[in-house]
Amino acid sequence: MKMFVVFTVCMSLVVLASAQADQKAKNCNEVRTAYSSKGFNVNDVPNKGVHGNHLKVCTQGFSCCTLEMEEKLSQQSRTDLKAPVHQLSSNLQNTFTQRTRHFDQFFRELLSNAEKSLNDMFVRTYGLMYVKNAELFKHFFSELRRYYSHGSNAVNLDDMLADFWTDLLERMFRLVNVQHEFSDSYMECVSRHMEQLKPFGDVPRKLRLQLTRSFIAVRTFTHGLALMPEVVGKVSTVSSSPSCVRAAMKMLYCPYCSGQVALKPCKNYCLNVMRGCLANQADLDTEWNNFLDAMLGLAERLEGPFNFESVMDPIDVKISDAIMNMQENSIQVSMKVFQGCGQPKLNEAFRTRRSPKDSGFPGRFRPYSPDARPTTAAGTSLDRLLTDVKKKLKHAKKFWSTLPDTVCVGERIAIGDECWNGTAKSRYESVVIGNGLANQVSNPDVEVDITKPDMVIRRQIAVLKEMTSRLKAAYIGTDISFVNGTMVNYSCGLIQVKFSMKRQDDVMVFNVASFFPGSTEDAGSGEESGSGCDSPPCDSDGDIYFSTPAPAKPRVIKIQADKQPSSGTRLAPFSLALAVTALLLALLTPHMR
Repeated sequence: MKMFVVFTVCMSLVVLASAQADQKAKNCNEVRTAYSSKGFNVNDVPNKGVHGNHLKVCTQGFSCCTLEMEEKLSQQSRTDLKAPVHQLSSNLQNTFTQRTRHFDQFFRELLSNAEKSLNDMFVRTYGLMYVKNAELFKHFFSELRRYYSHGSNAVNLDDMLADFWTDLLERMFRLVNVQHEFSDSYMECVSRHMEQLKPFGDVPRKLRLQLTRSFIAVRTFTHGLALMPEVVGKVSTVSSSPSCVRAAMKMLYCPYCSGQVALKPCKNYCLNVMRGCLANQADLDTEWNNFLDAMLGLAERLEGPFNFESVMDPIDVKISDAIMNMQENSIQVSMKVFQGCGQPKLNEAFRTRRSPKDSGFPGRFRPYSPDARPTTAAGTSLDRLLTDVKKKLKHAKKFWSTLPDTVCVGERIAIGDECWNGTAKSRYESVVIGNGLANQVSNPDVEVDITKPDMVIRRQIAVLKEMTSRLKAAYIGTDISFVNGTMVNYSCGLIQVKFSMKRQDDVMVFNVASFFPGSTEDAGSGEESGSGCDSPPCDSDGDIYFSTPAPAKPRVIKIQADKQPSSGTRLAPFSLALAVTALLLALLTPHMR
């Protein structure tokens, strides 16, 4: 009897609870409130639940949704699906847009500070003699800025530096030999023998290596930072395919239609929907991570041997050392020039107007004390900027593959079995599928056509690959150039030759680049150019003067070739032999001089 009473009470409570829930659902009051909070007309919601046979997405049973409501909520689900992804990607964009601006401002101010420091010191040290020749140094810094902004397309850094030292030699040679008169042809002779004379000692070679490597590293790193917001902006849009919008509607708003507005989707259910809708973005992850690794590697180089700040800050001292070297060795240099280029004429006008001011550069260079020299630009230092950006780069790794996991957290999902599984309040039974387009063939919640990849994202994958190649080249102090569509990468080694052939009408064009250890033409000895280095690290770099050579210039050899039938690609034996002979001559020429 007692058991019967307990059973009766329990059954009554169950029936009462069911009746209350059913009554609560049938009147759709909570749905009306939630629906109007989205900005929709509350009158769209029926006062009581209706049969859902008319619905296209949600369960066709009891429903608080009309077909018109379902269509409106489908559009809302599209917006709600994109919102968290947009927020996360915007944060990433803003982070690296800011860092790009900081780095760019820092490098530009560092150049300006270096120019101002040189001008102030040289005015104090060399006085009127510097003022009369100040445009040479002004042009030098102007060209450095132009190279930083536009690269080798605007300024050939090697040629610019060679012209600077040549111009400086001509001006100084006249100043230390004011008693003589020099014609333009005579000065051309002086310039031609600059390599043999070495009037400025080893400073030009060391400075060329430092400037080339640091500028390549700085430009490439800044471009890499600027590329990140561009890529994120182009690939962060969530798929708006009908199947994705349908899956989002089913996950986010079908609980509304069943009268359970507070019910959140199960976590694994959310993951499958997001991985289906972000399948193409996940395929970006591999190249994205490779790119970030290359950025981190170059950041380490900028902290060490390719430190732009350590090159630019004392550049005035280095140039002045070169000037002093020329002044101290002016007699020996002049004698060699007179022997090689002939005895110049005496300057008759000099005898009548000779004065101490006309006898050359006065005094010896006296640098400012460390306290007087500027040590930072843009209110910071390179080390601080790099420490900050490296943290951000590391944090950005695996951004695309973990994006679904980042979205499906917190208030967007329900933990445990008390969650929406797509049809009811119950445990989600399906297996969570992997990331990437190929894995979506088995996605239970989103239909994804794996045969049609997103071409915008595929193009950005190619962009990241190219940038990664540039970053890896910059890591060893070299730049990448493209000859007839072929990438030419100059690296360490004994004799590295890379060439491509392309027919232009009846002319066969060979593009050849080579290194000959020990050749002055190719930036010094094998030891100084890092010979024997098989990979980018080159960790043996100790002195930033001697690590990696600047890129050698490709030689272009044009060879007249016999016409071939349009259907064939094979060269005639004679033409091939001629081509090989010309190639060997090009390689051996430096040793025969």
